[in-house]
Amino acid sequence: MSLKHVNAVIVGSGAGGGVVAKELAEAGRSVVLLERGKWFTPFDERKDDLRNQRTCVLGNAFGPDERNPRVYVDASGHEHVISPTHGAYSNNAACVGGGTLSYGAMAWRFMERDFHLRSTYGAVDGSTLDDWPITYADLEPYYEKAEWEIGVSGDDSNNIFRAPRKRPLPMPPLPPTREHQILNPAARRLGLHPFDIPMLRNSVPYNVACEVDAKCGTHNTVIPKAIETGNCELRCECIVREILTSDSGRAAGVAYYDSDGRLQEQSADVVVVSCAAIESARLLLNSTSRLFPNGLGNRYDWVGRNLQGHAYTGAIGLFDHETYDDLGPGASIAVCDFNHGNLGFVSGGMLANEFIRLPYQFASRTAAGIPRWGAGHKDFVRRYYRSSISVMGPMQEMPVFDSRVQVDPKVKDHWGIPVARLSGHRHQNDLLGTNFMSAKAEAWLKEAGAATVIRSGPISLDGPSGGQHQAGTCRMGNDPKTSVVDKYCRVHEVDNLYVIDGSVHPNNGGFNPVLTIMAIAYYASANLVKTRKGMGAT
Repeated sequence: MSLKHVNAVIVGSGAGGGVVAKELAEAGRSVVLLERGKWFTPFDERKDDLRNQRTCVLGNAFGPDERNPRVYVDASGHEHVISPTHGAYSNNAACVGGGTLSYGAMAWRFMERDFHLRSTYGAVDGSTLDDWPITYADLEPYYEKAEWEIGVSGDDSNNIFRAPRKRPLPMPPLPPTREHQILNPAARRLGLHPFDIPMLRNSVPYNVACEVDAKCGTHNTVIPKAIETGNCELRCECIVREILTSDSGRAAGVAYYDSDGRLQEQSADVVVVSCAAIESARLLLNSTSRLFPNGLGNRYDWVGRNLQGHAYTGAIGLFDHETYDDLGPGASIAVCDFNHGNLGFVSGGMLANEFIRLPYQFASRTAAGIPRWGAGHKDFVRRYYRSSISVMGPMQEMPVFDSRVQVDPKVKDHWGIPVARLSGHRHQNDLLGTNFMSAKAEAWLKEAGAATVIRSGPISLDGPSGGQHQAGTCRMGNDPKTSVVDKYCRVHEVDNLYVIDGSVHPNNGGFNPVLTIMAIAYYASANLVKTRKGMGAT
C-alpha cells in the first residue's frame, strides 16, 4: 500500500529538522518527520560513564550502532573503515532530537563579523573563506525566537563583544558554581570580560522538562508541539536511502527503510534534509539519477566540500584546594575577548570552563605521563578530580576545499547504502589559533591560582575535521558555482529541495553552533511557508 502524499518530508529531527517540522505543522502543512534513531526517555538520559555521549570509546549511547561504519582516508592516502563511535569522526547522535538530546546546551549567537569574515580579513591563502549571503541582522529576530520558544537562560550583558540584541534572554542565569567564583575575579584581573554562559537549560520553570526539568532540545520542545497540531507524523528508526526526483528534475520524495527493514517511498511537495553536515552531504551524493549523475546539488562539485568542525583547545588547572561542587552542568562562565582581532591569525574563539567531567573523561583528558591503570592512576584521580578546572574553547576553523565528504565506492552500511568517506586536512590557521587560545586559557588558570596547568597539545592538521560541530558541506551562497544552497537554504538546482542544518554554514563561528542552526531553521521555514502557500510548484 502506498503512503499518503504530504506537503513536506523532513529527514532528521535534530536542531534544524525539529524546528522546521514545528513551523510547517503550525502553518497547516502536512509533515512526515523521519528519524533514523529512537525516541529516548528521560531515564535513558541518565548520567554515567558507560552512557555518556562524549565517551566515544565506550560507545555512543545515543548515536548509531555498528551497522553505520564510515571510511577515513589518512594523510598518506590509506583507507580505514572506522566505527561510528570513533571519537574524531564519530557519527553523532542518532535519536529524536539529534545532538540536542545529549549536547552541553550552550546557546550562542554568532558575532556580526562571523557572517562576513572574507570582507573582514580578506582572502586566506589555501582556504575557501567567503562571506555569508545573509547578515547577523537577517538572523537576529530568529535568534530571539529560538531563545524564547525553546528556552535559554543566562546573562550576556557583561559581554561587550556581543552582537546587538533587541530582547534579553527569557531566563536568568544558572546559579554560579565554585569554578565560576574562582575564575571570575581572575579574568577581571587580567582585563578580560567574563559573563554567564547562555544555556538551553531552564534556570526557572519554563516550557519543558528533562530528567531534572532543565535541558531543552528539539525532542522535548518543538517536536511535541509539531505532533500536537495533528499535522506532523514522526517515524523513528527509518533509514533514508535516497531523495527521489521526477523526470523534470524536482524532488519527489524519499526512499527509506522503515523500522521493520521494508523499503518505503514517501512522496512530498517539498523535501528538507537536516541530517548534519556529513550525513546530509552523503544523502545528496547518494541521490543520483539521469539528470543528476553526480548527486543532487552537485553540478559544480561543491557538495561535501569545506567540511569543518571546531578545533577545541584550552588547558586544565590542578589546584591545591577543592574546586568542584557538582552544581548544575558545570560550565557557567566564559569570555569572548579572543574571538576576533588577534595578531597572526584569522578569527578565534570563546573560552569557558567545561562541563562536569566524569572520572573516566577526567583521567583520559589530563596530561600524558599520568598512569592509565593501577594505583598511580587511582591516586591521581582521587587527588585532583575534585580539585581541577578545565578551560576550553572552539577555535573557528578555516574552510578548506579538499576537506570533504564523499560516498565510498566499496563500503556499504547494513542497508546496502554507500557510506560516508572522509578525507582532507585542516588549515594552518587552525594550529596558530589553537596555540594562541590554549596559552590564554593557561594564563587564566594560573591567575586563578592553579598550582599546575596542563595545556592542550597542538592539534594535528592531518585529516579533516567534522566531529560534534560539523558544518560547511552544503554551504549557503548566491553563486551556484561556489555554493550548494541559496540564502534560504534551497538547493540551487532543485527548487523544492532544502538543506537546513549546520552544513549550510560557510564558516562555523567560534562558538557551539546549535542556536545558529535553530535560528536558520526558523528563518528558512518562514520563507518556505511564505513562498509555498500550497507547498506545490511555485
